[in-house]
Amino acid sequence: MSKRAYNFNAGPAALPLEVLERAQAEFVDFRETGMSIMEMSHRGAVYESVHNEAQERLLSLLGNPSGYKVLFIQGGATTQFAMVPLNLLSEGKVGSYVLTGSWADKAFKEAKIAGGAHVAATSEDKKFLAIPDLASIKPADNAAYLHVTSNETIEGTQYQEFPDTGSLPLIADMSSDILSRSFDVSKFGLIYAGAQKNLGPSGVTVVIAKEELIAESPSNIPTILRYSTHYKNNSLYNTPPSYSIYMVNEVLKWIEEQGGLQGIEAKNRDKAGLLYNAIDGSGGFYRGVAEQSSRSIMNVTFRMESEELEKKFVKASEQEGFVGLKGHRSVGGLRASIYNAVPYESIKALTEFMSHFQKTQG
Repeated sequence: MSKRAYNFNAGPAALPLEVLERAQAEFVDFRETGMSIMEMSHRGAVYESVHNEAQERLLSLLGNPSGYKVLFIQGGATTQFAMVPLNLLSEGKVGSYVLTGSWADKAFKEAKIAGGAHVAATSEDKKFLAIPDLASIKPADNAAYLHVTSNETIEGTQYQEFPDTGSLPLIADMSSDILSRSFDVSKFGLIYAGAQKNLGPSGVTVVIAKEELIAESPSNIPTILRYSTHYKNNSLYNTPPSYSIYMVNEVLKWIEEQGGLQGIEAKNRDKAGLLYNAIDGSGGFYRGVAEQSSRSIMNVTFRMESEELEKKFVKASEQEGFVGLKGHRSVGGLRASIYNAVPYESIKALTEFMSHFQKTQG
């Protein structure tokens, strides 16, 4: 096998090598059926056992919270931006949103179209480089829910703790940091996440929701967009992205092998610490973008003194086998996405490259 790239892509992103190798071994003949899992009926017992196992394993990693159901839906988090308000807003109600950057803004705009949205707090005055103070978050009096984006991949910010909303459902887009650390699921009414950063390949979106929120949906929205449709049919109403769900199950097994969420969190904090220390210890040659108290352990954003130097850095990094270090096109700069599956060795190699680059250019 040729040498693996140092993959810092923001999504689709690195998958654990062990998972890819296991999947490769089962690719042609799954459990001695003479078929790939991609070829078999989603109504058959073999596929259904994998489907159910993935749901159970996810809840188990989250501490088996009672009264929650896992759904597998297609269309990415982008479809969830619309499904949340379509399903949860009733007459006279609005969705309250905390605006923390590009992804929160997209969710907010969809809610405006779907029925009504309100800004509960924003960090726009800080160019979205910090998460608003939790005390500043004020949901509307007629809010049906409060929506947060747990981690902003573009700006590189992350909630360190979540607001306590009492009986008001807290909804979170956790696409870019789900299962990267321990958290209390019972604080949330509904969590959604595109799989392609921490859970598996693209193609499936995971929804973890309180059953009471998804058991009944409005009858005036299309059947496929009702949470109740997926809930009542165990996410098998239409053909699911079966291979992506199989891969999610394999990634969840791998997370268990890393010591569950506590084990993964310790590793992620070590990785992020190594990289932020390299940035902060560079004497200003590299500069962290996000405010320190809001820094993400998943997406590390940084800049250099000129765009010209940043371009040079990206080009030189690519020649050394580093992939995906260019910042998002909307903000420029540099970004290393260091999700669960990115090994410590890749971050170590990156910090060594950064130090070498600084010596030659600084």
